[in-house]
Amino acid sequence: MKSSNTPKLRILLVDDHFVVRLGLADLLSTEPGFEVVGEASDGEEAVNLFLDLKPDIVVMDYELPKLDGPQSVAAIRAQNPAARILILTVSEAEESIWRAVVAGASGYVLKSAPREDIVSAVRSVGSGQEYFPTPIAAKLQARRKRPSLSPREKDVLKCLVRGLANKEIADFLGLAEPTVKMHLVSVFEKLGARDRTQAAMLAVQRGLLTAGR
Repeated sequence: MKSSNTPKLRILLVDDHFVVRLGLADLLSTEPGFEVVGEASDGEEAVNLFLDLKPDIVVMDYELPKLDGPQSVAAIRAQNPAARILILTVSEAEESIWRAVVAGASGYVLKSAPREDIVSAVRSVGSGQEYFPTPIAAKLQARRKRPSLSPREKDVLKCLVRGLANKEIADFLGLAEPTVKMHLVSVFEKLGARDRTQAAMLAVQRGLLTAGR
């Protein structure tokens, strides 16, 4: 049993839904050794509160107004490279996980996880460890093996998913049609896709169109 004199883990909660923050605060406040010291409803507020409160850990949603989760993580880590941040979200898309980790998150757990898993994640990341459940870790490992798409390749891919032909993509993006074909060849290779249909399917599955750049 921990001594009553042991400092509590000071937690900053970040989620744009008040009911979610309320539920998380209730859940974590009942755990021994935890103390919720602040709440933020958007990314900019999270960065400012982090600087003011200096919490031991930030528990942050992925989808946030103003600055999304990865942008907020990067901004906080720019101020304090040792900051410990756990992403708690509904998104299990591969690209979302990847963006969060590249930004500097030390853990990633789903809101649908059992209470004990969320508590374990907070405790682990708060103590300086990483926390990636097996399914999340597997997606992260798979993403590490693949090269990233360039911003222009993502633009072309988004048009492809919308069903545009090469000439339509060229007109929409202001590119020459051979340039579009060149980008598509690169996209197919990076995704491991054999054709346009599979590329579109993989883009949706991996969250490439919703996870930002």
